Amino acid sequence: MYPVFVYGTLKPQEAAYEKYCDPFVVSAQPAIMRGELFHLPQGYPAMTVGDRWIRGALLTFRDAAAIARIDHFEDYDPMRPPHANLYQRLRQPVFAITQQPLGTAWVYLMSPQQVCVLGGTRVDNGRWSKQLFPSI
Repeated sequence: MYPVFVYGTLKPQEAAYEKYCDPFVVSAQPAIMRGELFHLPQGYPAMTVGDRWIRGALLTFRDAAAIARIDHFEDYDPMRPPHANLYQRLRQPVFAITQQPLGTAWVYLMSPQQVCVLGGTRVDNGRWSKQLFPSI
């Protein structure tokens, strides 16, 4: 099984979930992870390393092909040097909403420098939704 923490357009009910996740998901549950969350003017979020609780979903996929599809969507290629990727895919601790540890999951993180270059603004409450940021 392949656990992935998602916090933006790949969450259930968001724009990319049906195409990139739904056909491959074995389970989905609300979850939180430590980080910093930003809204980008391009219309999607970015998460960086940090200490705030970020709300999202823990998706468990049945095979690695689903991860490869998400890698492509997130402009991540493990064979490229890190600076050539939009995001980095890393394993991080993930928690239930109650802060109960759930183990580790893959998450796509952006560097703070890239967030700055793209004009990101911090999302202080740790929740991103297209409904909350509809102007883009």
